[in-house]
Amino acid sequence: MNTIIGIIIIAFGSMGQSSSYVPIKKVKNWSWESFWLTQGIFAWLVFPYLGALLAVPESSSLSLILSSGSGASLKALGYGMLWGVGGLTFGLSMRYLGVALGQSIALGTCSAFGTLIPAMLMGTDLFTGKGLILLIGVCIAIAGIAIIGYAGSLRSKNMTAEQQKAAIKDFALGKGLLVALLAGVMSACFSLGLSAGEPIKETVLSLGTQALFAGLPVILMVTVGGFITNATYCIFQNIKNKTIKEYISVPGSVLVNNLLFCALAGVLWYSQFFGLALGKSFFVEGSIMMAFSWSILMSLNILFSNVWGIILKEWVGSKRATFVWLAAGLAVLIFSCVFPSLAQ
Repeated sequence: MNTIIGIIIIAFGSMGQSSSYVPIKKVKNWSWESFWLTQGIFAWLVFPYLGALLAVPESSSLSLILSSGSGASLKALGYGMLWGVGGLTFGLSMRYLGVALGQSIALGTCSAFGTLIPAMLMGTDLFTGKGLILLIGVCIAIAGIAIIGYAGSLRSKNMTAEQQKAAIKDFALGKGLLVALLAGVMSACFSLGLSAGEPIKETVLSLGTQALFAGLPVILMVTVGGFITNATYCIFQNIKNKTIKEYISVPGSVLVNNLLFCALAGVLWYSQFFGLALGKSFFVEGSIMMAFSWSILMSLNILFSNVWGIILKEWVGSKRATFVWLAAGLAVLIFSCVFPSLAQ
């Protein structure tokens, strides 16, 4: 029962993340770099900080917790900066491929690397016992992602150039695929950052904090690292494109509109990792489900992003066979989420 509760909590967070790019469509008169930086302030600083405070007992402080663990915070921050490159290119993959296909490819790559690399660093044998179950589970998830990718290629063939531009303004399949793959590889560093920050989590637990919130300070350090990378690039683009004045040149009503929708996008994005931290607390420590939790999150993100892709009419004009392949891929992803618990 605890395993099911954990998956449901992660699913709710995943649903939020997959919805986070919808509010951005409501942002007006701002260039990409302006709204990306603004939503990042909320997604990677404000809400992670508020979440981390939930893990701080009255007898301690967040600064003391983050200074524990023999440099664990700096390691998590470093991985976060690398993940920031993935987050940056992740946004571009949405721009070139759309919500459905862009997230499917980027998150699929992220799922594999983010699940298997931490396991290997911990000395897990991927060809026997729990390690083999983990490997098979990842392979099932990748199979589902590949099927969805095939459905995406069919969609591209079936759509005219005008339909592609109508659904996705800057659609570019070749460029989008390269960007999405890079985004996936670098985004896996978030998972490595969570592993590097485990000593911080142990400190929080030793202070008597509920396991439900123990992982939230580590998430803060990883997202701060990601913010540093993204903010550097966005400010550079603001200066290069002379768009830095956009933050104050828009009318007051537009500014309020943009801030509200960027804040909404930020809290929805953060909900995936808030849900992951809470959901993992229902898994047995050291279990296969705990190791597979990252892949579960990525698979659910892909599932819900494709639901949004259908709602946003990104698949309009596709033939019936395309939707059959899409449904098959989503079904395989759902099965991959529960496979480890069934195989134990």
